[in-house]
Amino acid sequence: MAQAQIGIIGGSGLYKMDALKDVEEVQIQTPFGAPSDALILGTLENTRVAFLARHGRNHTLLPSELPFRANIYAMKQLGVEYLISASAVGSLQAEAKPLDMVIPDQFIDRTKNRVSTFFGEGIVAHIAFGEPICKNLANILAEAIASLNLPEVSLHRGGTYVCMEGPAFSTKAESNLYRSWGATVIGMTNLPEAKLAREAEIAYATLALVTDYDCWHPEHDSVTVDMVIANLQRNAINAQKAIQETVRRLRQNPPTSEAHTALKYAILTNLTQAPTATKEKLALLLKKYL
Repeated sequence: MAQAQIGIIGGSGLYKMDALKDVEEVQIQTPFGAPSDALILGTLENTRVAFLARHGRNHTLLPSELPFRANIYAMKQLGVEYLISASAVGSLQAEAKPLDMVIPDQFIDRTKNRVSTFFGEGIVAHIAFGEPICKNLANILAEAIASLNLPEVSLHRGGTYVCMEGPAFSTKAESNLYRSWGATVIGMTNLPEAKLAREAEIAYATLALVTDYDCWHPEHDSVTVDMVIANLQRNAINAQKAIQETVRRLRQNPPTSEAHTALKYAILTNLTQAPTATKEKLALLLKKYL
């Protein structure tokens, strides 16, 4: 199977990477089923990358329907070591304006119906997740964005991403609660990805693209669907520039990441006595520890 060191997951509005060359579609099956869509392998900045449209290229999957495990496992099957996840978000703070970019370093989990681990069925693992984003990858992403001087875009380094279940947006009471917690943005997808990427020993960073203010904002009711769609489209253009520059920098100097050895002390089960079927299912994750 073709390989790629860098993976890109595109969220709402980002369904393809226009700058990809030598493109091929790869249909992948994993022990956890099929990913959201075919993975697109292509060359970006002289580097092979794998791109996946998180909700499918025609946006057919609700956040709660996403095959998170299949998506991350497929990236692992392709050899991905660094994963950049672009995600549309609502802002919980006045300073994070529509069209801004946020690189959060923390998450709060408000999901209810997500499976966020590869483990179980006879093998127990508990990853360390106090720092859920790879700091080195996030720094490269931030430096890449800063170097572009994108018009109308302010970059916010750090912050907390609230991951909600959806598909309905927050009530005002919830929105104000999250603000009282000091959270920065709200979305529906990135926390399961971050947990699974850590279990798969893939360095992960979120590029959160602000489309609008969440419903706490006094002017929120004046936001129209047309405005949000226009912001999604502009965000997608800016995200592609940011990702392309990040890939260029990653190619030149791929960083070390604690994520790359995340399972070293995480597996509690004696693997010599674990169920054979589960070891086979998770062979890609476990092979260096067997």
